Amino acid sequence: LEVAGKSGFTELILNPNTHPIPDSSSDIVFLKQAGKSSVSQGYPLGALTVKSEGKELAEIYDMKKAGAVGFYDYKAPVHNGNLLKIALQYAQNFGGVVFSFPLDMQVSGKGVVSEGEVSTRLGLKGIPALAEEIQVARDLAILEYTGGSLHIPTISTAKSASLIEAAKKKGLDVSASVAIHNLWFQDEALEEFNSNFKVIPPLRTMKDSRALIKGLKSGVIDFVTTDHSPMDIEEKRVEFDLAAYGSLGLEHGFGVLNSLFGLEKAVELLGRGRERFGLETPKIQEGSPANLTLFNPEMQYTVDTEHLLSTSKNSMYLDASLKGTVYGIILRDQILT
Repeated sequence: LEVAGKSGFTELILNPNTHPIPDSSSDIVFLKQAGKSSVSQGYPLGALTVKSEGKELAEIYDMKKAGAVGFYDYKAPVHNGNLLKIALQYAQNFGGVVFSFPLDMQVSGKGVVSEGEVSTRLGLKGIPALAEEIQVARDLAILEYTGGSLHIPTISTAKSASLIEAAKKKGLDVSASVAIHNLWFQDEALEEFNSNFKVIPPLRTMKDSRALIKGLKSGVIDFVTTDHSPMDIEEKRVEFDLAAYGSLGLEHGFGVLNSLFGLEKAVELLGRGRERFGLETPKIQEGSPANLTLFNPEMQYTVDTEHLLSTSKNSMYLDASLKGTVYGIILRDQILT
């Protein structure tokens, strides 16, 4: 949470990828208590299934009462369509938001990067766009049957955005997010086999990036995520096929969005999502608690290791030129710089 604060985030949603996996009300209570020592405020997600194994629905009602803002098996697709159906039906009783990671593992197989010209040229096993899109289509069909609230995190293809747009036009209660690196980078970045660019969903084509940016501007895609995944150097400094998925992202969130969209839109994008997860929107007025980010939108810089606030250094943004830097936050009566 300290890295989040220094990166400009006063509040953020915490992925359920801690150990142990938060799949009970006591786990949620512990996470909320542990975060009280930090300036930034974290809102935990609970696991959708026990130990995120996809076999048995976790105590989602109890976790909701304890403060979980949604339910997600982190980066693990819900293989069992009937389990997703039951989760969506059950969560309607208490306004729960169910997450479903967009990947069909049988279609993706042993792929490690996006399937296409680049994967063929590099001799790397590809993950077809179909592996994402078939899962999105299935999940939306289930949602149309059950009703409820579904969130599809980190979509990466143009067709996924089109499927979500069509579902919203039908009136389905679906939201979606995109990782900032799928806006900024494409699969050509893999040419040097740098494992910092190995992420899931993978980096796609320029066509996909443009469609995702368009989707954010139009509101088809609801909000962005930094998809912040710190890794030990040992997990990345191995041959590409064996390297772990993930890159740092918190430190670069504002710079990427400000560079792509300009200040006004970047601020709007970073503020989206609050209503979806039942979070109060802060007000800048006399007597209200401070909830402010300190930044310079005009400063241009090239990312180097000095810009990495995390202990881990697995950032795909090293050597990227960004515009807009963050100095810290003011939250309530505390300042973090």
